[in-house]
Amino acid sequence: MSCSSNYYTAALKVCCEARNHAQVKKLHCRIIRTVPNPETFLFNNLISAYGKLGNLKNARNVFVKIPQPNIFSWNTLLSVYSKSGCLQEMLEIFNRMPKHDVVTWNSLLSGYAGNNLIIESVRVYSMMLKDGSVNLNRITFSTMLILSSNRGFVDLGRQIHGQIFKFGYQSYLFVGSPLVDMYAKTGFINDAQQVFKEIPDKNVVVYNTMITGLLRCGLIAEAEKLFHKMPEKDSISWTTIITGLTQNGLFREAVDMFREMRLEGLCMDQFTFGSVLTACGGLLALGEGKQIHAYIIRTDYQDNIFVGSALVDMYCKCRNVKSAEAVFRKMRHKNVISWTAMLVGYGQNGYCEEAVRIFHDMQRNEIHPDDFTLGSVISSCANLASLEEGAQFHGHALVSGLICFVTVSNALVTLYGKCGNIEYAHQLFQETKIKDEVSWTALVSGYAQFGKANETISLFETMLAHGLVPDGVTLVGVLSACSRAGLVEKGYHYFESMVKEHGITPILDHYTCMIDLLSRAGRLEEAKNFINKMPFSPDAIGWATLLSSCRLNGNLEIGKWAAKSLHELEPENPASYVLLSSIYAAKGKWDDVAKLRKGMREKGVKKEPGYSWIKYKNKVHVFSADDQSSPFSGQIYAKLESLYLKMIEEGYVPDMSFVLHDVERSEKISMLNHHSEKLAIAFGLIFIPDGLQIRVVKNLRVCGDCHNATKYISRITQREILVRDAVRFHLFKDGICSCGDFW
Repeated sequence: MSCSSNYYTAALKVCCEARNHAQVKKLHCRIIRTVPNPETFLFNNLISAYGKLGNLKNARNVFVKIPQPNIFSWNTLLSVYSKSGCLQEMLEIFNRMPKHDVVTWNSLLSGYAGNNLIIESVRVYSMMLKDGSVNLNRITFSTMLILSSNRGFVDLGRQIHGQIFKFGYQSYLFVGSPLVDMYAKTGFINDAQQVFKEIPDKNVVVYNTMITGLLRCGLIAEAEKLFHKMPEKDSISWTTIITGLTQNGLFREAVDMFREMRLEGLCMDQFTFGSVLTACGGLLALGEGKQIHAYIIRTDYQDNIFVGSALVDMYCKCRNVKSAEAVFRKMRHKNVISWTAMLVGYGQNGYCEEAVRIFHDMQRNEIHPDDFTLGSVISSCANLASLEEGAQFHGHALVSGLICFVTVSNALVTLYGKCGNIEYAHQLFQETKIKDEVSWTALVSGYAQFGKANETISLFETMLAHGLVPDGVTLVGVLSACSRAGLVEKGYHYFESMVKEHGITPILDHYTCMIDLLSRAGRLEEAKNFINKMPFSPDAIGWATLLSSCRLNGNLEIGKWAAKSLHELEPENPASYVLLSSIYAAKGKWDDVAKLRKGMREKGVKKEPGYSWIKYKNKVHVFSADDQSSPFSGQIYAKLESLYLKMIEEGYVPDMSFVLHDVERSEKISMLNHHSEKLAIAFGLIFIPDGLQIRVVKNLRVCGDCHNATKYISRITQREILVRDAVRFHLFKDGICSCGDFW
């Protein structure tokens, strides 16, 4: 081998490592000019260099110019096509080769196995056996084991295992590690452990593989025990155990292990940082997350896309959206994962409009969303009750083909359910080819929010009949449907079935549903007894639910108990004052009302104002009670006055109990007539064309008078009005509400 060949070979290697395609071409030109008769060895290295850089045409041109290609030349070209996935050309080269050796066979096998082509791989392996066992080596067995693992074909893996013993390769670490991995990935962890025990001289790679398998199977204690028994550990060992602990929800243990790794002075990579940041997010450990962020800044991983995305995710989960935005803005390079992390973070923190905005920014930056991104932005539209924008993303899903992903179809079912179009949500559900537990839960929740109890229960029972396992969210939907329809006994049945039949431990949400169920049904003493027997105290929503029902039923005694409990839990929550004040007002106890209002003023507690909004021509119009800020106020109030007169003729009687002020009757009527939802409905009647549904959203529960008035309005105007309040949907049509006046 000449000195020039050595020089050019070394130079080509450097260029390949730097991915410098232009420099390889320059070296090639220089070889042509300065080396009259290049050695075959140099030609082979040129073929390899072009192959590594993906230039198959130049690699083949170099091969053609070799006067007498040897077996190494053929194998180099064959390997280039094998690694690039050009399997037809690979086979043609194989068939043209004058002879084959073990490298030839392994290149052919790797080409098929690398593309997960099981039939072709097994055929090549069988040909190797027929051609003689000399063609088999540790690479052959490792390739077949990795293929068996990737495809989940444990039977094939067992056959290969038998032949490993037959040909005496069982003690080879290069074979032992993928054999352990194959059994672990296919769920045969005991076989994996047996293989691991039989390997005589285990190295750190085999230990890491076994630990990964144990963690994947949820055997945390065994994995930790093996980790601590390791004679030596590398960075991969530590990262493996940290990642496994995180994936199994043991976030505190993962963070503690990260601390130990730092004390050992080992180098960390993007996977180490990504896993420990995920653990911090799971713990809501903002302080520790910031410390790790500071440590990352001192390393070379500050500009790493994977680490940057993990930081965004961690800050969002810790409710620190500003820090997440700061990290996101500073990222020099962003991929679909980075954008999705920020988008999901906005959605999780209630910034749904920002989530929609950043999706459009992502598209302007020519980053194509994946199914998770699109599903997340559709979910944000669902939370905004923005049917028009959600429908646009539905179109995007159809055009892009992402509609076939269950994450997207589930989000669309949720969107249409939350926007009040439950019939279309059901249609989409039926058209979805692949349905999982989330798909069924999305539709169950949609029907529940619409108060369609019978449909909710029927759907839930069908879900069980299909062998699907419900989760806590599914049961929240079922229990809330029972609550909104007054099905107390059914509600009790499903609540008790959670532990007995489904192995679900009820959490606060389920207990709150039961409080709501009993309270709405007017069984307030029963609700009180239920609360006293709970394993933990209700949250603010639970107490407010009971207090609200006490107002509707005029139960002052239990109402005072609920108000006192709510006040002790959340002194700044205005609900304890407002709802109790309503009970006093309904009973004419104006002195008590005055005392409560004075207490609110002294403690700086402010009642949450009621808002209603309606969308028209891509603009959201927001109204509050007695609102005069709209440029269309004159038309709106005139419309309401006209409607009021017609409603009186039809038999409408204003319900004064919803006015919490000791004022004259005429003033009470005026206050009732100018509630925010009535202003929004009047706006819709003026501007939304006939034939289209008027859709109003309210941040609080719709009051009884507005509910009654809207029934009259729907009959008088012959318009369909959909109101989504803080509790559920109300579809008013021909003087009837879909809730059956039970909400």
